[in-house]
Parts: sequence; C-alpha cells; structure tokens
Amino acid sequence: MTKKQRWTADRIPDQTGRVFVVTGANSGLGLATTRELARRGGRVVLAVRDEEKGRRSADALAAAGIAPDLLDVRPLDLADLDSVRAFAGRLRAEHPRLDVLVNNAGVMAPPRTLSPQGHELQFATNHLGHFALTGLLLDLLAAGRDPRVVTVSSIRHRQGRLHFDDLTGERGYTPMTFYDQSKFANAVFGQELHRRLTGAGSPVRAVLAHPGYTATRLQTRDTSGLAKLVFGRIGNPLLAQRPERGALPQLYAATGADIEGGEYIGPDGPAELRGNPTRVRLSTAAADPATGARLWELSERLTEVRYPVPAG
Repeated sequence: MTKKQRWTADRIPDQTGRVFVVTGANSGLGLATTRELARRGGRVVLAVRDEEKGRRSADALAAAGIAPDLLDVRPLDLADLDSVRAFAGRLRAEHPRLDVLVNNAGVMAPPRTLSPQGHELQFATNHLGHFALTGLLLDLLAAGRDPRVVTVSSIRHRQGRLHFDDLTGERGYTPMTFYDQSKFANAVFGQELHRRLTGAGSPVRAVLAHPGYTATRLQTRDTSGLAKLVFGRIGNPLLAQRPERGALPQLYAATGADIEGGEYIGPDGPAELRGNPTRVRLSTAAADPATGARLWELSERLTEVRYPVPAG
C-alpha cells in the first residue's frame, strides 16, 4: 500500500452477522482484535485459557460501549488437546458456521515445560493447539461467508527451524530457540494450509500475519531469564508499539477486501517492527513445500486430527 492508502482499523467494513473465533482474546493483540471486530458488529467468541479473566475483559469491553451479546467467552487451553476438542465440540453444537478463525494466542520463552500430552509447551500451544483447532473447525469455516483462517506468526520465524530430532527440547532447550521454532511452525502451517485448501478448491482462505514488536503480556507473563529482561523490561518501553497498532495486520488479514490466500501481512515500518499493515516476505525456508508436508504429517500424528483436504 502507498502511504496515502495505509490501512487502519477505521477501514474495517461492517461485520454484522459474521462469527469470529479469536484465541487468546482476553488481553493484548487478541483483546484489541476482539474490540475492533465487535465494534463493527461481528460476533466474537473469546477463546481464553482463563475464563474468569476472559469474562472480566468482556465486561470491560461492554462497559466501553461494545454490545454484550456480541461477546461470547469460552475456555480453551491450547496446550491441552483435550481442551481443544472440547472447545471445538461445543462450538460445533451451537454454530452452524464460522466465518473467521484468528489463531492469535501464544506463549513466549518459558522455562522448559511439557503439555499434558507430553509436547514442549510453546510448540504445543502456539502450533499444535492451533493446528488441531483449525482442523476440527474447518467444515464450519467452509460454510462461512468469506471464510478465513488467520494464523499469527512473528518476525522471529526467520530465525526459526524445526528440531525434528528433539521437538521437546529434552537434549537441549533454550527458551527463545524453541519460541522461534513455534513461530516458524506457524508460518509453515499457514503456507501448507493455503496450498491444501487451494488444491481442494475450498472457499476458505489461509492468511498469515505478524504484529511486529508489540508490547503485550506475552513478553512478561511466561518469559524467563534474559528474555524477560530484554523484551519485557527494556524493549517494550523503548521500542514496542501498543496492541491496538500491533493488531492491525491480523485485522487486515481477517477483514480486508483485497486479501488473498497465502499472503503474509505485517507492519510497513523499518525491519517490520511497527507501522501500518502491508504485505511482507515469508522466509524461503517457511515456504518450502517439503517442510510443509513433513510438519503437516507430524502434526496430524501428534494431534490425531486429520484434515478433510488432500496434500496440495
């Protein structure tokens, strides 16, 4: 986009009648995304790990003028595949269709921790949980209006790789290395999902987005050691943009009229750290079809979720 055409939240079209699921919707990017979608009339299912905190966030949005009937808080722990299945089952029982799924939630650089199913926490939450959720809701999305899956990656995906020989970090774990792995997995998944949906002739578009450098609880809630110091206490106050700005790429990916499947949306500023949303470059490694196919097969095996779309 040219400077004159920069996209802002004011350009979100009317979303009345559309149904969204936003993971991690009780704070940061997820809350900012929820606010703007509901302000335009969209009904948003706030998929949150802590239901009480989610309700407090929904109450705060309602107090600020958002219609309460547009906000539906549901518990979802993406690290626990049983919770993912329970969430998807309840949603399927109550909604005949879903228009947009925003795979936003994440954890960043905690001490080495395993999920209930034995997967490294960041890979489990940031990738496997979203992979399973998307697959379990894909038929609802196919019935939606202008349906999209928006998966939030990171500029750090370019430093990441998949440690296929040590996915849990048992032989060597550093928090940021495994965070980068999870964000790389998000990028690989988004591209492979696009290939498969396109190959199957699905109406669902898979789009990737990243928020640049945005100050959220992600850098302080779970982050440990040096990463917490660098990002939470030094970087956030000096360099980071506010969540309202950081959420613009995923809002544009979710609602922009000119968005195509397979695109990657991020900030237009220097090093993609901040700015208005624009199309940005995915790393060559993340776009590799062989890596996509390998991650897909692994993810189906680890989650036991099989997608109704063939390889692209």
